[in-house]
Amino acid sequence: MKLVIAEKPSVAMSLAAVLGATERKDGYLEGSGYLVSWCVGHLLELAQPEAYKEQYAKWRYEDLPILPENWKYEVPKDKKTQLALLCRLMKDKRVDSVVCATDAGREGELIFRLVYEYAGCKKPMERLWISSMEDAAIREGFDHLHPGSDYDKLYDAAVCRAGADWLIGINATRLFSVLYGVTLNVGRVMSPTLALLVQRESDIESFISKPFYVPEITCGGFTASGEKMTERSEAEKIRMDCDHNSAFVRSVEKQVKTIQPPRLYDLTTLQRECNRIYGYTAQQTLDYVQSLYEKKLATYPRTDSQYLTKDMQATAASLILWLRDNMTFGKGYAGEPDIDRVTDDSKVTDHHAIIPTVEIARTDLSELPSGERDVLTLLVVRLLCATTQVHRFEAVTAILDCQGYTFTAKGKTILQSGWKEVERIHRMSIRQSETEHKENEAVALPVLQEGQTFEAVSASLREGKTSPPKHYTEDTLLSAMETAGAEDMPEDAERKGLGTPATRAATLEKLVSAGFVQRRKEPDRSPAGQYQISHLNCRMGIHAETSGTWRTVGNIFYGSDCRYEPDAGKRTYYPGRTFCGSVSFFQRNCT
Repeated sequence: MKLVIAEKPSVAMSLAAVLGATERKDGYLEGSGYLVSWCVGHLLELAQPEAYKEQYAKWRYEDLPILPENWKYEVPKDKKTQLALLCRLMKDKRVDSVVCATDAGREGELIFRLVYEYAGCKKPMERLWISSMEDAAIREGFDHLHPGSDYDKLYDAAVCRAGADWLIGINATRLFSVLYGVTLNVGRVMSPTLALLVQRESDIESFISKPFYVPEITCGGFTASGEKMTERSEAEKIRMDCDHNSAFVRSVEKQVKTIQPPRLYDLTTLQRECNRIYGYTAQQTLDYVQSLYEKKLATYPRTDSQYLTKDMQATAASLILWLRDNMTFGKGYAGEPDIDRVTDDSKVTDHHAIIPTVEIARTDLSELPSGERDVLTLLVVRLLCATTQVHRFEAVTAILDCQGYTFTAKGKTILQSGWKEVERIHRMSIRQSETEHKENEAVALPVLQEGQTFEAVSASLREGKTSPPKHYTEDTLLSAMETAGAEDMPEDAERKGLGTPATRAATLEKLVSAGFVQRRKEPDRSPAGQYQISHLNCRMGIHAETSGTWRTVGNIFYGSDCRYEPDAGKRTYYPGRTFCGSVSFFQRNCT
């Protein structure tokens, strides 16, 4: 009999239904040779410092840095019952092997392995690794279970990442709090993210807006602009010289340009789009797409890939054809699906891009909660856009001369709408701001020829002011987190940027709940956040490259710098000496 352990009850129920484990027991299901149970998130957590030494209950400078020799774990009170049940099931004589069916990723691996080791289980372990909760995908996954040992390094990576965050969070928070006499929470990802917000707000507040002036001439039904000037008198002179005088076309340049379709969604890109279009927070989007995954309507959400694998091409093509023929947006779809464009095995690591599943054909979308329906709609639109024709247009740049001054007019003519037609139909369905659309839409110029003359043009002066950097929205902040410090990171770094697709939403929520960020129309640092970063920056560089360096120094990805120590028959992992040395160095240089 196999014991299958999922990450949450809802997933366990779906797995049990496919496996035929239909008999309900207290905390698990049984049937057809399977016992199916679940964790409830993390059942074991890293212990607090006082669990290592009683003296650590007080925050004192002389106790730092705190570097445990071996990690200790504690069980939250509300999860003791479920942990005890899983330990009992693992020891059940009927069970001859255990299947890890938690989420197919680093955190899911950690959730299961900690329980497995806590129980002292020695029974063979297998891994279910799937990217969809569809019945067919579940059956396929159980028909091809992987040896648990294939994911040992993934577990090592998870343990080291958690340990690194503990070391940085505990030591840095206590250090700065003791130095300044006020609680200053520091985190490997949280603090650099807050620094991004504070720096942007500082840039906005210190920005000095300056006026500018642009002389323009109108002739033949279009407007041409001169150079932007800082002196009104110079721009006004040009306007007066040109007004009611003739202008001629000095040159006309035409160029056919192509805009390739957007790539499929990874989690961060989906979160950004949902914030920009619907105003959803990153956490809301993650919750919605996770629910869609559990309802078998979307593939696994916590991915950083925007591509599919070759073995998915046939299924994806048939799904696209159904969406084209049955969804409103399909009216804008032209040509046959170009699946090759979104297929690249080399750019898919743990999971492929997020796409809808064929289950959508059997689902009444009107019965979905509005948030889930919005997210699923975006997944449909993006899959159609990514695989249809390119957008092609002719860009025209005309240079005009009026009284010796140069003016430029630009326009474009659409040659092939391609994927933008699908996007347009979707935009109309949600009544997206027409103003926003028109600002990005160039007007076609009339037919112009070199030497063509226009008599008595009308000259005017357009006035404006330079604009400060824009406040971060959750969309733009996620983008900044994704690319922050990339130029300063080594090429072999695990990832360039702050956090991972799976953790960025939680980081933003933590900043809000801690009072460091106020979520208004756009994320903004609160006075408390400003206070914290101003103190931290005076002693150390809270930057993206700092976070990335800590991650790289520990070689946390796949645990390549972990120290392996058998301890009472258990595997113990600890970030390498290089990393721990950097924590001590960090303390010495911040005092």
